[in-house]
Amino acid sequence: MSDKVFLDYDQAALDRAYDQPSWAPNMQEVLQRRAAASDAARARLGAPRRFAYGPTSIEGLDVYPTPRPNAPVMVFLHGGAWRGGEARHQAYAAETFVRAGAHWVVPDFATVLDVGLDGMVAQVRRAVAWVAQHAASFGGDPGRLYVGGHSSGGHLAGNVLVTDWAADFGLPSDAVKGGLCVSGMYDLRAVRLSARSSYVKFDDGIEHELSPVRHLARITAPVVVAYAGRDSPEFQRQSREFAAALQEVGRLRELIVAPGLNHFEIPETLARPDGLLGRAALALLGLG
Repeated sequence: MSDKVFLDYDQAALDRAYDQPSWAPNMQEVLQRRAAASDAARARLGAPRRFAYGPTSIEGLDVYPTPRPNAPVMVFLHGGAWRGGEARHQAYAAETFVRAGAHWVVPDFATVLDVGLDGMVAQVRRAVAWVAQHAASFGGDPGRLYVGGHSSGGHLAGNVLVTDWAADFGLPSDAVKGGLCVSGMYDLRAVRLSARSSYVKFDDGIEHELSPVRHLARITAPVVVAYAGRDSPEFQRQSREFAAALQEVGRLRELIVAPGLNHFEIPETLARPDGLLGRAALALLGLG
């Protein structure tokens, strides 16, 4: 019998629990469908406004503006195992928010291979800070800024939620008014022990500082946590334990489980105002 490396997992089982394609054989089909839906949304809404939020070429963000003045802003952080993903493929959900009266903002950011996990977190925090500082320039209300993310983007969103905005950016400590964390990773211990350590340079500092569940005292806003019924077992456990921890400190708004959907299908429910995530996100923004 193989030795256990985390909970009841041996190494092979833990590696598989952090390998989403093993649990979603239609991954490529769903990603192609979302990309096509993003192209169609851009055709209807028009090209997004593009802004630079940092000094490097990748540090730009797409803004799909709503015509409603002084509107809330949702910043959405894409997934991709920290190794891939593009802002342009996240337009599939833009209409849900634009039609409801919110701006949909999607940053691009470097991969873990280029800047490390701490570099990625620094970039997305810089992106959200830029939006807080410049929301009024595209009709947004800086006092109604929200962040969401899926998969590795859910991990990044968790780290945005535990940011010390006053100390790090000179912003109000409650700069972010709510979060939507979908099928993410919130404690990096098991991830560090998995095959993902072959491309993520973990150390004790990275594991601790970038595990949002270990810094709940810094969260000032309500958080919606969601995961798919067919997510891998570790992504389900991570979401349940993050939600339970948030509940203990009074920051959990809602825990959502999407029965019958896998890791790559659950974000598609953002694309409908009556979808499981679309409804919850709009309610979080005060538009439901």
